[in-house]
Amino acid sequence: MSRQPRQLKAADLENQIEKLLSKSPTTRFTALQISRKINVANPVEAIEQALMKLVSTNKVAKLGDDIYKWEVFSKDRSFRANRHSDKTILYKGTVDMTRSGAAYIINSESVEDIYVHSKNLKGALHKDLVTVSVTESRSRRRPEGQVVSIEKRALARVIGHVNYYAKYAIVTPENSKIFPEVMVSLENTMSAQDGDRVVVEITEWGKSQNKSLWGKVINILQNLTDHEMNMQSILLSNGFDPEFTPEVLEEADALIGIIQAEEILKRRDCRANTTFTIDPLTAKDFDDALSYKVLDNGNLEIGIHIADVTHFLKEGTALDKEAFRRSTSVYLVDRVCPMLPEKLSNDLCSLNPNEDKYTFGAIFEFDQKNKIISEWFGKTIIHSDRRFTYEEAQERIESGTGDFAAEINVLNGVALKLREQRYLEGSISFESEEVQFVLDENNLPIGMYTRERKAAHMLVEDFMLLANKKVATFMYKKSKPEVPFVYRIHDVPNGDKLADFALFAAELGFKFKMDKPEQIVTSFNRLAEASKENEQLKMLEPLAIRTMSKAEYSTNNIGHYGLGFEYYTHFTSPIRRYSDVLVHRTLFNNLNAAVIREDKEVLEQKAKHVSEMERKANDAERESVKYMQTVYISKFIGHVFDGIISGIIEKGIFVELTESKVEGLVTFDSIGEMYVVPASRLKAVSRISGDELKMGQKVRVRITAADPDTKRTDMDLVRDE
Repeated sequence: MSRQPRQLKAADLENQIEKLLSKSPTTRFTALQISRKINVANPVEAIEQALMKLVSTNKVAKLGDDIYKWEVFSKDRSFRANRHSDKTILYKGTVDMTRSGAAYIINSESVEDIYVHSKNLKGALHKDLVTVSVTESRSRRRPEGQVVSIEKRALARVIGHVNYYAKYAIVTPENSKIFPEVMVSLENTMSAQDGDRVVVEITEWGKSQNKSLWGKVINILQNLTDHEMNMQSILLSNGFDPEFTPEVLEEADALIGIIQAEEILKRRDCRANTTFTIDPLTAKDFDDALSYKVLDNGNLEIGIHIADVTHFLKEGTALDKEAFRRSTSVYLVDRVCPMLPEKLSNDLCSLNPNEDKYTFGAIFEFDQKNKIISEWFGKTIIHSDRRFTYEEAQERIESGTGDFAAEINVLNGVALKLREQRYLEGSISFESEEVQFVLDENNLPIGMYTRERKAAHMLVEDFMLLANKKVATFMYKKSKPEVPFVYRIHDVPNGDKLADFALFAAELGFKFKMDKPEQIVTSFNRLAEASKENEQLKMLEPLAIRTMSKAEYSTNNIGHYGLGFEYYTHFTSPIRRYSDVLVHRTLFNNLNAAVIREDKEVLEQKAKHVSEMERKANDAERESVKYMQTVYISKFIGHVFDGIISGIIEKGIFVELTESKVEGLVTFDSIGEMYVVPASRLKAVSRISGDELKMGQKVRVRITAADPDTKRTDMDLVRDE
């Protein structure tokens, strides 16, 4: 089981800090980050003293008021963890294959992605988790390394065409520039015909660059359009099955949703309270509802009611095991690959209007100054009076008219108060732009736009954040020693990435202060406000988000930096997230005075699996957006569009189109000049003319090629006459 924070003697504290920094020699840390990483109870001041002692011995470099880093070139270094030699550092990261066969290793410790030539991949494939060795070099412009070992294979299944030969068959994936061919023995082809599209499951991976992969055909795909094949391929290559097994569907079909009188007696009956859901127009499953009741004392009771999935989803069943394996629903542009079968997600668990439904409630009493004076958690039963779309709820906020307009506007006032308090306590207000598509009858894109978040969206979000925060706080303070519980955690930003980002922001005229932790939050929020008026600064927001650590699930609570919450979890979406299922079970078991503890290590492994599947789902969702963008822009070959420079690499510049947000590559070769790209990658300077291309610069480009299979768009720069 994980240890509680412990108090260390000064010498032991120095040793732990030295180990941490030396293992991540390129990463910058604050004293608070170090405290969390090494899990100590020593005050931050003691850590700062230990750091200053290490600085005095040239083992650690101080880069700012509260920023420290391992001194990579120190000659007097007694501890060399995670190294092959004095000049070689090992990193773990994910393989991102290129069309040339080479790859970049995406990792959290190195500031830049690590380039690996195809001959040095050691058989690693797209999205594999690998350990890569990098040799320190002050002359090389970018980190370059070679794969040392493959830690975890990502690819399990691919879609492709099967072709027969004398002694075996070969399945060639549709996207052969990224995914490899798979050999299949003749007895493992399911008697597919030559040329058929099939799903093949990989059973044996090559151990070197030239050794073949072997697999078996598990499905023959009939009459699939190219579009359908691409969408299914995105799901399968990320580990998600488009269909449920017959066993899982049989279990789901056997479930009965009739409300039982004896079950009602076990729950808080909220059916008489005004209750409604607010969801997207296209939503088919409604997993959260808000109830509204004015109490006799004039206070307001607001209930946040969540679909009681665990009432139907019993541990150990095939249905539960499959939900855990998937861990999340996947939202592609034109479809949802659900975590639960439709019988549960759209029927039994969905909080449909005018139906009694089992729910898990977080109910709060607010006084007339919108301050919480009491809270309650437990099983409830509700009856939703109305299903609102976000647009309908927004109309009532703006006009003050329509059914339930008064209730929605009171709730909006409470939400505004919650939001204001959250920002005062350190929440960061970034909002990433979400691309939406207009699809035709064949699910192909005919238009694109950016979704605008309005008050109705934020109203729902604020109450969901409240429920998640309060549930986590309740569980953390339930007892000592702690009850093992799944938290949603978010660490402080990566120091190196933040420093580079601050340099870039300065180039665009924005001063990003980062000497102290509280200055970082203030700077992020200043940028969010400034970007509303300045289009050039707006492009900084996604770059700022990239400096952040990835939020994940863990039984070891370190708080949520981005939200500014000391305790946070996910409780509000159990239809689409298995993390919430785990939270519901633990919370229900500990509602009374008795304490029920699950094995923390077992729960931590579940949390890690859910985090991994969430990352895969995010990858799939991004791929589907990129695919649809490429399909859309392929209709405009030769057309000229406005855009901004969104990235710079040695090969060229990436340009994001202003209206559609399609991103494409303009190579320096196509410009006809040789450019030098400084290490910061904030600009490219022509060797001949001295012309500069800068991040955020407005440009005009012509679409020259768009390949949906590789999801790549090529562009040429259009110069003014």
